[in-house]
Amino acid sequence: MAALSALGRLRLSPLHRLAAIRPLSAALLAIAVAVPAAAQPPIPWSEKITVNMDQARLVQLPDRAANVIIGNPLIADVSIQPGGLTVITGKSYGATNFIATDRRGAVLLEKFIEVTGPRDRTLVMYNGPDRQTFSCTPECSRRLTLGDSPESFEKTLGEITARNAQATAAGALTSGQIQLDSRSVGTGPQQQKQQQ
Repeated sequence: MAALSALGRLRLSPLHRLAAIRPLSAALLAIAVAVPAAAQPPIPWSEKITVNMDQARLVQLPDRAANVIIGNPLIADVSIQPGGLTVITGKSYGATNFIATDRRGAVLLEKFIEVTGPRDRTLVMYNGPDRQTFSCTPECSRRLTLGDSPESFEKTLGEITARNAQATAAGALTSGQIQLDSRSVGTGPQQQKQQQ
């Protein structure tokens, strides 16, 4: 307002007045656009669940909960356990919401979920535009992290997938779910001759 009244006291041509007001009107427009966003109340901490990526949090559902909705399943995953216990797993950086309803669709619980980066000790190495992340707990090893270069990400993912497949097969073997024969463990005719 002071700027407008000061402009009124000056003897400027209409064209100069317009040029002097233009920066002021741009600033006022920026404030007008920013105020509605800032005027929205922040999400209360009691309504927000923070989960680290690749980790899980437990939430107890209300007794009458029949349905669970997750806003963006690419950010967080929800798994319902017996007794209304809910496991929320952070899958990607970002924020989403989680809603529990009763059989009629009435909302019983609504929480915002914020998925943050890993909290363990990490080392990020850049080689030009390529990025590779290491988990240093206590020794540094490659870590599968969103945002790493595609070559590093795919190589690490391939190694993790192969290791998990071997662990799953070994678990099935020890539980008796798989029966091995000579073809599956490399004791075919060639190996049998070497053993004799």
